[in-house]
Amino acid sequence: MTVGRFVTGLLAGVAFCLFHAGSFAQTAGNLVIAGNGPEQTTIEALARAFEKANPRAYVDILWDEDSNPLQLVNTGQAQIAVTGAEDPALAATQIGWDGIGILVHLSNFTKEVTKQQVADIFSGKIKEWSELGGPETKILLIDRPRNQNVREAFETQVGIAGKIPDSAKVIGVDEAVVKAVVGTLPPLSAASYISLSTGLSVVSGGVAVRLLPVDKVEPEVPTVKDGRYSLRRPLLMLSKKEPNILVEAFAKFALSPPGQMIIGEIYVPMSNK
Repeated sequence: MTVGRFVTGLLAGVAFCLFHAGSFAQTAGNLVIAGNGPEQTTIEALARAFEKANPRAYVDILWDEDSNPLQLVNTGQAQIAVTGAEDPALAATQIGWDGIGILVHLSNFTKEVTKQQVADIFSGKIKEWSELGGPETKILLIDRPRNQNVREAFETQVGIAGKIPDSAKVIGVDEAVVKAVVGTLPPLSAASYISLSTGLSVVSGGVAVRLLPVDKVEPEVPTVKDGRYSLRRPLLMLSKKEPNILVEAFAKFALSPPGQMIIGEIYVPMSNK
């Protein structure tokens, strides 16, 4: 059994113990949740805990880094899309926060960057780390696929929508981004943006990467929670605006104490701000 599946099962079991099974006793039916980002483990844990609390409800997870979750909701193939940005045509429920970390090799001695410098790096205006007090190497950009919500949130946050150079290497999975930054030659050159939950995990695990402070604020859970670290994205569940009892019940569960406990294992929960 993989660690991810073990954690998913454990969290689902704990949440079930905390959550009163009668709260949504009348909830029944099939629910499909679609996504393409790093939230899969968390959403799967929520789904399994929700099913245990609602024995007549069944949740299927459609997760593919190349998929378009919003399109799946609009066409009726899914009832919930997990994203990082709102869509005016759909109803949105925020269930947590995730920071966006600026990832570089551990040996890159650039001390910090401003939000404007982040924009200039990823739009190609700043081409050498030496312009930021770092090493005398060219910056090698690692981008994310256009359909992924982390890219949309990042581009919106720093005001560079559509401005990331086509020459940037595109990598979809966070873990693959980390490996690329570690393995890039010369090791001082690579820069990417990544889900902060993944970034903090690999840094604490001793991987040869670091996360740059932005505007003199360290990228950490407390600074994401209170907004001091400005590069953050909401974890959103988008659905059609028509009433749907099962969607509403799942959203309510995600915002309940046991649901927020599951979310808080990896991301920043909405509760206890």
